[in-house]
Amino acid sequence: MTENTGDDKTGGSARFSPRGVPVITGVNRVGLHALYMKEVRRFLKVQTQTIWAPAFTTLLFLVIFTVALGRGGREVLGVPFASFVAPGLIVMGMMQNAFANSSFSLLSGKMQGTIIDLLMPPLSPGELMTGILAAAVTRAIAVGCTVALAMALWPGVSLAVAHIWAVIWFGLMGSLMLATLGLATSIWAEKFDHNAAITNFIIAPLSLLSGTFYVIENLHGVFQAVSRANPFFYVISGFRYGFLGASDIGGTQAVLVAAAGLLVLNIALGAAVYALLRSGWKLKS
Repeated sequence: MTENTGDDKTGGSARFSPRGVPVITGVNRVGLHALYMKEVRRFLKVQTQTIWAPAFTTLLFLVIFTVALGRGGREVLGVPFASFVAPGLIVMGMMQNAFANSSFSLLSGKMQGTIIDLLMPPLSPGELMTGILAAAVTRAIAVGCTVALAMALWPGVSLAVAHIWAVIWFGLMGSLMLATLGLATSIWAEKFDHNAAITNFIIAPLSLLSGTFYVIENLHGVFQAVSRANPFFYVISGFRYGFLGASDIGGTQAVLVAAAGLLVLNIALGAAVYALLRSGWKLKS
């Protein structure tokens, strides 16, 4: 009497798929969800540092600038200065924290020697990228909601929404843009100093020189042209348009063009980062 080993003629096993035939087809939903939850739990575990501290810092910006520049009933775009600057600070906090989250994901694995834990599971480059970016956008939304709640309670600030679609669209596009840039930085960087250099010399200047605290029509023509070449300007002005119904981009048509331009920019950035992940540059070598 022969023992049944369970082997089939294709070289596989009765309990497993034949050799060479993928077990996971399409999107690895279980793996993608596990990666997303891992990234979310990572920043929630230290939420005092990742959510509440950025919200407090952003609120300090509002206090300082409204005290320094908002006296005497000063108005910008037809609203009090505090109401003008608040939307820009909200989305600036969202973008900076989206960058901080995704820029830490792969870099921490490189520095701690645990990068194999992200590269070895059966996740495609697209799934790896999606999980990291989705968690970064989740953190950005959490920070944005926290900042908005704090500012809504601040005297003199009105966060009445004029165009909800603009608030959602520009908030998501700005967060996704910085999350993608952060992931690219995480791939390129070899130590935390590299990450800090991008934050201090690129992200912070672009954020502060994007019209968060002023309208660009007050600038010299050359600086206006420089501001209009800054994608952060369109995110902040478009997000502000969602609250105030006015922005220094222009009218509704100009805001729609800016919204489409950000979508194209994010697609281009996403394609470039996907190519880097697929090549394994600075990750598998």
